[in-house]
Amino acid sequence: MSDRLRQPGVLELDELVAEGVSPWLDGLHRGHLASGRLTRLIARTGVRGATSDPATLAAAVETDGAYRDQLAGLASGDICAADAVRAVAAYDARWACDELRAVYEATRGLDGMVSMDLDPRVAGDAESAVAEAAQVLRAVNRPNAMVKLPATAEGITAIRECVGEGFPVHVTAVFSASRYREALDAYVEGLQRALVDGRRLSALTSVVSLPVGLLDAEVDARLEELRSPDALALRGEAAVARARHFYRMYDDRFGGADWRPLAAAGGHPQRLMWSATTVADPSSSPTRYVEQIVTWGSITSMTLPTLEAAARRLTLRGDTLMGRHEAGLEVWRRLEGVGVDGEEIARKLETESAERLAAAWRDLYAAVDAGRHTAHRT
Repeated sequence: MSDRLRQPGVLELDELVAEGVSPWLDGLHRGHLASGRLTRLIARTGVRGATSDPATLAAAVETDGAYRDQLAGLASGDICAADAVRAVAAYDARWACDELRAVYEATRGLDGMVSMDLDPRVAGDAESAVAEAAQVLRAVNRPNAMVKLPATAEGITAIRECVGEGFPVHVTAVFSASRYREALDAYVEGLQRALVDGRRLSALTSVVSLPVGLLDAEVDARLEELRSPDALALRGEAAVARARHFYRMYDDRFGGADWRPLAAAGGHPQRLMWSATTVADPSSSPTRYVEQIVTWGSITSMTLPTLEAAARRLTLRGDTLMGRHEAGLEVWRRLEGVGVDGEEIARKLETESAERLAAAWRDLYAAVDAGRHTAHRT
């Protein structure tokens, strides 16, 4: 595609959407909703979904007056902390779902979704995760809401059970091919159970995200430590190579004969999402991942600054994943050859992601609790 500078003030992602990539806003909060920004992003850039996260929500609750009235209403001592946090998150998700409802209907449920995290204290236990997912989705009460579950060893069972119960699931923190295979198995097995139980598969949507920026940052840091020419030459290659491998696995699973009965019953493939697309290196293009990881039917989630940078200018060169599986595997063979252990890195990143999520939820509980106490005193 051409390198086209947008007109000032005109934010469009038409070229990206034309390549079959759905842009989603990463880090939704009430400020995006109350200001009308999400409405404008949908209308002017082609944003097709949104994800919330507890870290962004905690910061917004602390600083944004848009939460004040709700926190005052939740100040009653009869409302427990978990219910208060759930109510705050559900309010934002419900509003965003309404904003994206037309996209959801136009795409027959493939896009227009809003994903929100479950409290990580329940995510590792399948029974508790199913119960919490049911409560969260009931609180939002919109068909285009979905819950996030991390693809940890403990979370895989919860993913399968939630899909089996008919809950739309956003699988997060997938860094390795082995874990992605488990996530695929959990989704398909969940769909099979849902079908046996008589659930409508066409109403079930799922996405699975590879945090590309986190993977590259960890691998590049290790390559810098190695300092050999062979190692340094591989900087910035790991995430795109992993995405190419994931796409081949996706294509094999959802293009195979064993998928056909579920597809015939209305099942949707579990779509790949490229997350953590913010580029930390100021010398690199802020739209690097948006441009380098492009394939039909995938999702790229972007924070607002990255999304606006992409909307102003993109240099796209067609599909960057299809037919490039071997090239991706070769990069990882070379990385292993210089001493980079992909599975060990994936385990480390998975653990760190879980720790960040737990810390973010603690901050969110503290922010909501402080807001309730302030409202009660006034």
